[in-house]
Amino acid sequence: MAKILDRLLLFIYSLSIGILSVVAILLLSGAMPYEISLQEEQNLWIAAIVVAAVLFILSLRFFYISVRRDRASLPSIDQRTEFGDIQISMETVENLCLKAASKFRGLRDVKARVRVVESGLEILIRAVVDGEGSIPSLTSDVQKGVHDYVGEITGIPVSDVSVYIANLAQSPSFKSRVE
Repeated sequence: MAKILDRLLLFIYSLSIGILSVVAILLLSGAMPYEISLQEEQNLWIAAIVVAAVLFILSLRFFYISVRRDRASLPSIDQRTEFGDIQISMETVENLCLKAASKFRGLRDVKARVRVVESGLEILIRAVVDGEGSIPSLTSDVQKGVHDYVGEITGIPVSDVSVYIANLAQSPSFKSRVE
């Protein structure tokens, strides 16, 4: 409803400016006589003030519309199906990646980044490992797991899953206490 009202106000605003421009051109060119008695001139002056006030209020409204952030502009992946359009936010896809990666033992502090490319999704998983297992085996399992999970849940092809191991988690060292 608000979008329809905004479009209507924009139409009225642009129509008003157009009419005022045409009248001003006609008056300035002499195509329209402008000899008006004092009483009519005062009425014209009041009308001009009212029109200017309305145009000012409308321009404030359109300024507000132009600077506010539209919620629909958040990054998303758009898909068209036979039943209609589907939008999946990038945040949702990143959270799916985190959920898939969290199923693997040995990973900590997992972060995910997703990029949309022509061939599908490019996913970067950044994690810290605990160092208790084989890193190549773990990263290969994570790549396959994230690839399959995200592809199955979203229906969007995953072209690449990269895993970056940022560090090795330090296990806490406990000092034994002798009594």
